[in-house]
Amino acid sequence: IDPVWGRALGAYLWWYGMSYTFGFGSLLFWLLQRGRKIGMLAAEARALTISIAAGVLLGGRIVEVVFYEREFYFANPELIPAVWLGGMSTHGILFGATLGAVLHCKKWRRNFIELADELAAPGACIMGFGRIGNFIDGQIAGAATAMPWGVLFPDFEGARHPVVLYDGVKNLLLFGFLLWLVRRRPPRGAMLGHFLFWYGFLRVFVDLFREYRVDLLGFPPGQEFNILMALVGGGILLHSHMRGRMRESDALGGGLQAQHSGRRTALQFCALAFLAGFPNVIPSDWTYDVPVHYAERHEGMERTIWYPEINPPE
Repeated sequence: IDPVWGRALGAYLWWYGMSYTFGFGSLLFWLLQRGRKIGMLAAEARALTISIAAGVLLGGRIVEVVFYEREFYFANPELIPAVWLGGMSTHGILFGATLGAVLHCKKWRRNFIELADELAAPGACIMGFGRIGNFIDGQIAGAATAMPWGVLFPDFEGARHPVVLYDGVKNLLLFGFLLWLVRRRPPRGAMLGHFLFWYGFLRVFVDLFREYRVDLLGFPPGQEFNILMALVGGGILLHSHMRGRMRESDALGGGLQAQHSGRRTALQFCALAFLAGFPNVIPSDWTYDVPVHYAERHEGMERTIWYPEINPPE
């Protein structure tokens, strides 16, 4: 599958990057549809989407640089902002989205746990479809396998486990479970706890089929984050059910009345347009996995990608 769907201003546009655009758009649509039930006006829904989207892009990049590719970026610090060369961490995306939600709650006087409960289901759905973008990009391959569903990836020898599809199916099943759970009016914090616990716990087993190239304290860094998420989620679930505090309504507590102004609305739409368009230049996985000579095959012709030569760490 060709991972590039187009080109603009000299940059290639990737299907993986498009999954961010889809995710941010889906989040805004969810918040606008749920606005009346959760007491959130359109202006606040746009502000929350912007905050989470910015957190996703920054968090995904920072965690990738610090934990997954620190040797490469310590040697090439000028390439840290070059997201168009690849390198975004799923765990960093989650942490960044969480930070964005926290900052929004502080500004808009929302209860973070209640807001996180509301975001759990769409978050699982968005991350499920994001994994499809990973698969189309063909950059994240699992361990070698002789199973009949093994996949041949462009830059790897032999058939490999399609770990991103395993993770994508896991996320979409989690989405269905959370939709079922929300109708049962769980205690405050239960939706967040279930999301964190099941995402982290099940991904421990998914990542057994993945080959990480670096270690953190003797373990693959992804597995350490998975275990941490599961522990945090389990703690939130225990605390939630021990309190047994049922939500009296679907409306979120707190909140400020949005200040309507043409200038504020215009700035929000400009920010949303940028956050929808810019991620399309981001390819999947590690910086030095993006082929330096990625060949586009159109009408039998090949031309090399414009990325500069990068020497990966030994």
